[in-house]
Amino acid sequence: MASVQDLKRRIRSIRNTRKITKAMELVASARLRRAQARIEAMRPYADRMMELMVGTARASSSVRGLPLLQRREEERAVAILPLTGDRGLAGAFNAQVLRHALALDRQLRAEGKRVRWLVSGRRGSSTLRFRRFEVLQAWTGFSDRPAYADAQAIAHRISDLYVAEEVDRVVIVYNHFVSPLVQQVVEQDVLPIPEQMLEAGEDEEHHAALLGDFIYEPEPEQILERLLPVYVETELYRALLESAASEQGARMTAMRNASKNAGELIDSLTLAMNRARQAEITQEILEVVAGADALTA
Repeated sequence: MASVQDLKRRIRSIRNTRKITKAMELVASARLRRAQARIEAMRPYADRMMELMVGTARASSSVRGLPLLQRREEERAVAILPLTGDRGLAGAFNAQVLRHALALDRQLRAEGKRVRWLVSGRRGSSTLRFRRFEVLQAWTGFSDRPAYADAQAIAHRISDLYVAEEVDRVVIVYNHFVSPLVQQVVEQDVLPIPEQMLEAGEDEEHHAALLGDFIYEPEPEQILERLLPVYVETELYRALLESAASEQGARMTAMRNASKNAGELIDSLTLAMNRARQAEITQEILEVVAGADALTA
């Protein structure tokens, strides 16, 4: 049995750890609220962007020639882009994204396709390089607070790869924020942009309102050519925000569970310490009684 001093030392250490986990839980909670507010603020912009693209596409005679809309006759190379965190201590947040991305990699290779890797986040980058995967490019340092410029940098890179025909499809894998307790892994194709996206989801009256009686300058095809890269940036920015909110929610939950487990362990060790102290006192009493008996004998 451990001594009373050893148990006291362990209890003190666990209490210090619980202070840290509680502080991290509070920090993650505050960052989660900010991340949710950023997602809410971004939605109107994304909606207006979609409406503008739909209206411009319907005013155009043909959009099939635009590079980001072109589908390859044969899909030979696919780029996988997992969005992970820069830090750990967030439960299964990083592991479930990487597990899904690696399963997708095995599936594509079984179909005879070449897989190219890009990654956001230090955790994903270190894991892929440890597994000997060739990573074309990694972006780090912004997983908990992504800026639009970060999404632009990623969007420009994947667009360049697609336009240069180095890849025939780009897939992002990230955690979609449902609640602080639930993060759902999502696999989303960002390139090529589906033409159906420019045609679906509106009623005819709303289409007419979008189109109106406009004269386009320059031509709708040229406007759409400029809008499509912005759409890719917007989709990536939305995914980065979802991933950031999921990371903070996962970390808040993990730290709350860690604090709860620390409390239960402290209770258990305190009980063991009290028993050890009682055993020591009992032993001392027995030794005193034995000494007294020896003196009177």
